[in-house]
Amino acid sequence: MSYLGIDLGTSGMRVLLIDEARNAVGSAEREYPVSRPHEGWSEQDPAHWIVALRACAKELIETYDKFSTLRSIGVSGHMHGATLLDAAGLVLRPCILWNDTRAEREASDLDKRAETREISGNIVFPGFTAPKLLWVEKHEPEVFSQIHKVLLPAAYLNFFLTGRYVADMSDSAGTAWFDLKNRKWSETLLDFGHMRSDQMPELVEGCEKVGELRPDLASEWGLSHPVSVAGGAGDNAATACGIGVFRSGQALLSLGTSGVLLAASDACHPAPNTALHTFCHALPDRWYQMGVVLSATENLNWFARITGASVAELVSELGTTLQVPGPVRFLPYLYGERTPHNDAFIRAAFTGVSASTSRADLTRAILEGVSYGLRESLDAMHSCGTKVTQAIAVGGGSRSDYWLKLLATVLDIPIARSMRSEFSASLGAARLGMLASMSSTKDEAIAFPKLGDVFEPENTYSKAFSKGYSDFKSSYAAIRMAQ
Repeated sequence: MSYLGIDLGTSGMRVLLIDEARNAVGSAEREYPVSRPHEGWSEQDPAHWIVALRACAKELIETYDKFSTLRSIGVSGHMHGATLLDAAGLVLRPCILWNDTRAEREASDLDKRAETREISGNIVFPGFTAPKLLWVEKHEPEVFSQIHKVLLPAAYLNFFLTGRYVADMSDSAGTAWFDLKNRKWSETLLDFGHMRSDQMPELVEGCEKVGELRPDLASEWGLSHPVSVAGGAGDNAATACGIGVFRSGQALLSLGTSGVLLAASDACHPAPNTALHTFCHALPDRWYQMGVVLSATENLNWFARITGASVAELVSELGTTLQVPGPVRFLPYLYGERTPHNDAFIRAAFTGVSASTSRADLTRAILEGVSYGLRESLDAMHSCGTKVTQAIAVGGGSRSDYWLKLLATVLDIPIARSMRSEFSASLGAARLGMLASMSSTKDEAIAFPKLGDVFEPENTYSKAFSKGYSDFKSSYAAIRMAQ
């Protein structure tokens, strides 16, 4: 038997086929664009997701015989996106993505209500779903009046796969319409957001079966037997499932488009005043805390575009030996920032640039800036009693030995590299599918992985990076005032 994990990323889709032993059989990937029609806007056409999924499935079908034994599917998706459907199930406008900041005023208005943080367990960030719908109501009333369902990106793929309007707890917890402790939609928060409960999808746990693959898709994919579809998960919860992080004390460090420090918990202990996210995990009776730097590898992608070099070329110029912080500082706020500042308007900046500054100096400053931003998330966790003593690194940035040495030293904890980090979210989604099809137990499916290299803090540089961190925090206040 085989199982399919779909990772709906911001810039592309990765689909992973695994066997009964949770080993990778094969994978396929497709890219799609992000539209930024105005400053602070970030949108995507859901039709691109469907085209990508069909293309990935076709490639796997033609390449791997094992696809014919498919028994279940799980979907992971980027969180908070607002996919708006009419009564016929048709998309009304491009999906407003997680890193879209247009709804800052609406988010602030929602956050001022005392019940909002108490029920949702979180500050309302502009990228959350609820403020986006208030923005649509104000600026696109003709669209708002036609809304039959609001689906998160992963839930939209589940709708495509099954024909059912269903969303999992981990993804739904990031909408600002959700009762975090009781794991259900909140009528109070929906009312604050001018929405109704009938416009919401049915809630399920990520490992729960929500339906079966539509007969027409099963026929298209050459499948004659039932295929279960799981509730799935938001991308970070799926990544945690992919590397076995679901017990208290376990943590992951994701270096993708955004930077994420996530710590699992078996209890719900929100700390909204720290600007940490507290969300449901993809497994029942589990939660997690998460600090987010909105731009991580995206800073490198941006720098690569304007310099004409590849990201690999930029990072290779640094070598592998850790260097003390240079005079250049970088604030990694291309799209604003979440933890700990909750600041939609701050923008990235270099400071300390001189005539002698090299391209490598700027690259190093970018890596240091993201690392300092993640240190702020770690400090926020420690301030509310969450202890992180080691983290497993995943995502494209985890390929860099230099960056992992830097992070271990800045965070002052060992950083272990996942051996299959590029497939963590899709693997987690596939594992949730295994659970939904009852092909495996939780401990079997969500197993802790074999780890690769472990990077220990380089204590001889601790003092230098502590000063660099202090300078970084001071730079935020100065740049914010200037902007």
